[in-house]
Amino acid sequence: MSLPEDDLDFVSTGEMELADRAALRRVAGLSTELEDITEVEYRQLRLERVVLVGVWTGSDAQEAEASMTELARLAETAGSEVLDGLVQRRDRPDTATYIGSGKVAELREVVVATGCDTVICDGELSPGQLRQLEEKLKVKVIDRTALILDIFAQHARSREGKAQVELAQLSYMMPRLRGWGQAMSRTGGGIGTRGPGETKLETDRRRINKRMAKLRKELRAMGTVRETMRGMRRANDVPSVAIAGYTNAGKSSLLNAITGAGALVEDALFATLDPTTRRSETPDGRTFTLTDTVGFVRHLPHQLVEAFRSTLEEVADSDLLVHVVDASDPLPERQVSAVREVFNEIIAERETPMPPELLVVNKIDAADEVTLTRLRHLFPGAVFVSAHSGEGIEHLREVIAERLPRTDVELEVFVPYARGEVVARVHAEGVVLDEKHTDDGTELRARVLPPLAGALDEFVVRH
Repeated sequence: MSLPEDDLDFVSTGEMELADRAALRRVAGLSTELEDITEVEYRQLRLERVVLVGVWTGSDAQEAEASMTELARLAETAGSEVLDGLVQRRDRPDTATYIGSGKVAELREVVVATGCDTVICDGELSPGQLRQLEEKLKVKVIDRTALILDIFAQHARSREGKAQVELAQLSYMMPRLRGWGQAMSRTGGGIGTRGPGETKLETDRRRINKRMAKLRKELRAMGTVRETMRGMRRANDVPSVAIAGYTNAGKSSLLNAITGAGALVEDALFATLDPTTRRSETPDGRTFTLTDTVGFVRHLPHQLVEAFRSTLEEVADSDLLVHVVDASDPLPERQVSAVREVFNEIIAERETPMPPELLVVNKIDAADEVTLTRLRHLFPGAVFVSAHSGEGIEHLREVIAERLPRTDVELEVFVPYARGEVVARVHAEGVVLDEKHTDDGTELRARVLPPLAGALDEFVVRH
């Protein structure tokens, strides 16, 4: 995607970021450094031609199919080409090879036949499972967690986002450190190194722990800044609304539709990671902030939840939670469950209760009437909108206005003409409902915030 120079003055920040991202797409066919597959953790992931494999442990075949479809979309978002996919029916994943020795042999045949260079497993592999699969398949093997972390690493833009992703990657890497042969377990040789020296593995662990400690310190400092900004909004009685939901449900599109923010919009999973906050107004003139948060997914890696905790707390500290659901998804109820599971994990460690939730079903233009009827029955009280076409957006604004806590005060005042600055302040900071000019001054009926109401005490006729 390229932007003509003449149009640069008219494009949004999101459009420019999307153009930059498209210019950095991975090129298929480049070397993937497979000469030493045991060093996979120390290299940047370069997914190109991949085969997917999953384990179906439940009784719902539709859920297993949806999970594999989502894994394929994750792989494509990371820049790879999906060649094939296999699903193994088991009571539980095999402790040694995840899919069992028989399926491993079948998978090896698929790897050779397709010429793939990476196998992606739909689950989190233990270090032992990862090592066994790589030894038997002779190609790089990664799991769902590593794939999601790679996507986050590609899409992080802000300093805080990059630090959060690096912390999550290091947390994931720590138990999986290993090397070529015994290189990581040997001490150095020669004069001055005899005796119980520090192994290469221990050195790497020490360095990673040191880096993780530094990142946590930086994130705490950034969290303090974020908390200060939230405190300023609370002090000014500005209500906050957080937009949350499953990845690719249309959260950024909804933010753009309501506020004209110009945030990046892309039909890809985890397209935006850094929260975007914009100011907006309700139909009755009240100001509030709208924050677009990071998307969720089934089995969101625990490392990401920990690293992004300060960002996710935007949800917990909001006055209203707008939970966006994709109407075109085959299993929207599973989306809602996955998102609420992460919400509960965040709220469990805080004393504050969960903010009121407003369920918004987006992308109704991409769903048929039968599906919408089922969703209306499934989610009574939800607001149905299309951020793409604009259908239902005005109704959503009205519902948000109804759900927001009212901190303003309605009062009637009489202001002498000599105090014209008071009338100007009411017009600037409040909502004037009625205004009448008399012989001696101005009668106003207005809705104002408590600080201004205190300043108007001497002019009040009736509350």
